[in-house]
Parts: sequence; structure tokens; C-alpha cells
Amino acid sequence: MTDVTSDTEAGKAAVSGTGAVDDGLVAELVARAQAGGVKLTGEGGLLQQLTKRVLESALEGELTDHLGHEPGERAEGGRDNYRNGHRSKTVITESGPVEIAVPRDRSGSFEPQLVRKRQRRLGGVDEMVLSLSAKGLTHGEISAHLAEVYGAEISKSTISTITDSVMAGMTEWQNRPLDSVYPVVFIDCV
Repeated sequence: MTDVTSDTEAGKAAVSGTGAVDDGLVAELVARAQAGGVKLTGEGGLLQQLTKRVLESALEGELTDHLGHEPGERAEGGRDNYRNGHRSKTVITESGPVEIAVPRDRSGSFEPQLVRKRQRRLGGVDEMVLSLSAKGLTHGEISAHLAEVYGAEISKSTISTITDSVMAGMTEWQNRPLDSVYPVVFIDCV
């Protein structure tokens, strides 16, 4: 008899009642990856594959919620909207670019929330770009860093768009009214 576990059963087993991931399952995944010669990080690594699986599962759940029925079930109450395949989309994540299959519905009314239509980057990438920009890296250096470390090709104009999105707040902070007197303590070694 073989031990077969579906993705759904494995996903339920991976999460405990507190919402934390089961350490035993993580250790098993890492051991299988190492035994199979799969890298943990980088292009095609375990982390990238897990990111893909989690995103796709969450998107399928969103579509199920939108349609009101599970895959393969008939819609109740005369609804005529059904699943209509998937479309491929590459999303830049913190673990590098990930190609995901985004589910579609027949009427075209499904608006995914996790990875929105026309969204190409997940939020963590934007924060990373802003952090590197705040440390004084140029747009070219940020682009080169992301390409080298994550394998994600992000253009200088995209980086500029990300940093410009916070410029209004920075300008407001820089132009805030200052107090007339500030207490200062200078300490010097003798």
C-alpha cells in the first residue's frame, strides 16, 4: 500500500490550529528537496516552488468563493458563471520571478485580490526597492542588485515609479515646520 496525500490534505496538515506552519512538514519538505537535488533558494528552488503553489492555491480559493461552488460542482440557483481555465502570469516575488496560473471565470467578473489584474510585483519587492533607495543606491544599482540576487529584471523606470510613489510623503516631511530651539548635547573624548 502506498502513502498518497493530496495537496489539499498536505496543506491542511501543514497548518496547525494557531496558524503556524508544522515544523515536521517543513523538515520533510527540505529533506525531500535535498535528497532530490533541488536547491532551497534561487531559480527553480524549493522556496520558489512553494511560493508558486501557495499563490495558485489562494487564487483558486478566491475563485471558488467568487463562484460559490467547488471545482466540478454545478452552480446552484440558476447561476451561469463557471471556471474557464487559467492564464499564465509571471509575478516578481521576494524569492524571484514566479510563473503562476491565474484562474478565470466564464463571465470575466472574477477580480483576484491576492495578485490583482495587471499586477506584476508583490508588495515585498516594492519595500525592498524603497529600502535600497533609502540607503543611497542609484536606480541602476538597485536594478543590478535585484537581477543578481533574485534573478528579477526590473527596469530603472519601474524603480523610479516605485520610489516616486513615496516622494510626496518625503517632501512633506522635509518641509515640515521646525521648532525654534532644539536641545543638543555634544560629547567629545579628551
